[in-house]
Amino acid sequence: MSNKTILLDHGSGGLTSQKLISGMFLKYLDNPILRTLEDSAVLENQPGKLAFTTDSYVVDPIFFPGGDIGKLAVHGTINDLAMRGARPLCLSLGLILEEGFPLEELERVIVSISESCNEAGVPIVTGDTKVVPRGKGDKIFINTSGIGFIEEDITISSRMAQEGDIVILSGTMGDHGITIMTRQAGISVKGDLKSDTMPLHNLVQKLLHEIPGCVHTLRDPTRGGVASTLNEIAENSGLCIELSDESLPVRPEIRAACELLGLEPLYLANEGKCIAIVRGDKADKALEIMRSTSEGSEAAIIGRVIAGKAGRVIINTPVGGKRIVTPLHGEPLPRIC
Repeated sequence: MSNKTILLDHGSGGLTSQKLISGMFLKYLDNPILRTLEDSAVLENQPGKLAFTTDSYVVDPIFFPGGDIGKLAVHGTINDLAMRGARPLCLSLGLILEEGFPLEELERVIVSISESCNEAGVPIVTGDTKVVPRGKGDKIFINTSGIGFIEEDITISSRMAQEGDIVILSGTMGDHGITIMTRQAGISVKGDLKSDTMPLHNLVQKLLHEIPGCVHTLRDPTRGGVASTLNEIAENSGLCIELSDESLPVRPEIRAACELLGLEPLYLANEGKCIAIVRGDKADKALEIMRSTSEGSEAAIIGRVIAGKAGRVIINTPVGGKRIVTPLHGEPLPRIC
């Protein structure tokens, strides 16, 4: 490919499209199913219940400390499957490219997707590429869908939370949101700011198999952060969630950036963390399991599910008071995923 940028012809379905597919996409994403280049992938029968999800990624900037739009797309879709207790099997990849997008940057994204898929053990098995005229897009948008399978005896849902359950967060809050926001605003903050994007399916499978039947709810607190996600769980379960302010894990550099920008870590986006709501008598074991993994090494118990006003989340403050934690209003961090 002698041209150095995306042309409208790359989306024509003709020879130039074929060269892009064979010269770049198959070069990095090749596997027996994708290699056939058929209109759809055929998957062999798998045991269990089918889980299916889809998501789109329009993050700006497309490259950021700790990741990029490609890695984010792979991890985000894997995690959506994992939050229902599914074992991810495969992904689709849809690209919308803007005319003039540098091929060098596209290749960098595809390499990142390839590496992320290989590390997670979840391949791309089908895909599509479209090109829009210059000024009609913004470099690159990605859509990924994922298929996974859930064992018959596993049922994970935000409606499954029960009174007496314990709320565990798999790591620190706000790393992704602050990283993207400071990059967008051109703000320099001391400390090692980087996205927390990572796949969580291995952590989840370990949790489900070592304490079977004891994990009631799993959610990844992406847009809207931990606060909005917990409000959804409280609403769907018809219960109240009580948090401890002193137990919420936040890195010092994230807390400092939040104080500088007037933000609350509870509302910041995360891309490599999960909330696990587990049976109370298995909370310590669940925490031990999560901390034994690299993905959950900083896991912490942050609260409990209690009887109270349905749909309410409250937090105990260090001075002995209580305050209500509402869902996010508005969107303080545009295009964080």
